[in-house]
This record gives sequence, C-alpha cells and structure tokens, in this order.
Amino acid sequence: MYYNPYGYPNQNPYYVTVPMYNYYGKSNYRSNPNEMIHRTQFDPHHTPIGNNRMVLRDYGPNPFVININEATKQNNTYRTAIWTGDNLQVTLMSLNPGEDIGLEMHPDVDQFLRIEQGQGITQMGRNKDNLNFIRNVQDDSAIMIPAGTWHNLTNIGNIPLKLYSIYAPPNHPFGTIHPTKANAMAAE
Repeated sequence: MYYNPYGYPNQNPYYVTVPMYNYYGKSNYRSNPNEMIHRTQFDPHHTPIGNNRMVLRDYGPNPFVININEATKQNNTYRTAIWTGDNLQVTLMSLNPGEDIGLEMHPDVDQFLRIEQGQGITQMGRNKDNLNFIRNVQDDSAIMIPAGTWHNLTNIGNIPLKLYSIYAPPNHPFGTIHPTKANAMAAE
C-alpha cells in the first residue's frame, strides 16, 4: 500500500460528494410564488430566516446551480426565466388545468421541455394546420422541439402542469417574468 493524499482513486481535494436527495423530511423549499427558502441545517423542522432566501429570477449569464426539479414544482408563474446566457436560456413554467402554451413556432430556436408535475398533451407539426405528431405527456416526460416546428402543450389534468424549458439560443429577454399567460401574450 502507498499513501495517496487525494483519496481513492485520485480524488480532487476541492470537490465533495453532496447528497442529491433530501433524506431528512420535508422539502428544502417553501411554496412562495417566486421565492425558495433553502434549509441551512439537516433538521427537518428548522425554518431558516434572514438571507437564506433564493428568489426565482434570472441569474444568467453567471455560473449557477439549482435543484431544477424543486424549483420547477415551486414556480407558480406562467413563465419565469431563471438563467439566460448568450446561447441558452432556461425558463420555469406553470400551466393551470385546461391552459395551454398556445400554438407557436420558433424559426431559429430549438426547444427542450421537461414535465415535472401533471399531465398534458403535446402537438407538433411542420404546418400549423397539420399537427400530426400528438403525444400524451406526464411527470418525467421530455419533449424535443426542432426549430421551425409548430407546437403546443395543453394541461389536461386537474393540477397545474409544472415544467421547465430550455431554449437554444435564448427566446425571451433577460429577466422575463410573466405571472400569467395574459401577461405573456401582452408582452409579445
């Protein structure tokens, strides 16, 4: 045997293993509309106060890490951009029961959608009058939308449909927050 100062095998001393799941009880977040509160201790009954709050806003183009699943589920706005860079944008969305994104097409933007909660139906096609690609989607579904494809996503469940969207390149201005679909339509 020999002494390895960086651990086995060749671990970098500046990186640590962080648990990916919360094994300590309640979620690390509260359900304020645009604000998440992070726990500072492993006590499930500890409610942090002070500056332990993370507001859901656009943190781009700075380096940024977030639990995207929890942030998506806690988002209560129609659309909130949480990171906008030069080549990529991440937004959180929440669709009420019966609500849809609205038929749209981005000529130069590829889009990725990930459903975190709820169920819906997605429709896509090369022509807005012929949406011949139709799929049911639910928790953990991923939807890839190529540039130039007409598409829509409708919440067909009884609870809000929570999802995040990745646009490449960005599709909305830095800092976009649309509390409702009506706000989003008015902004466009």
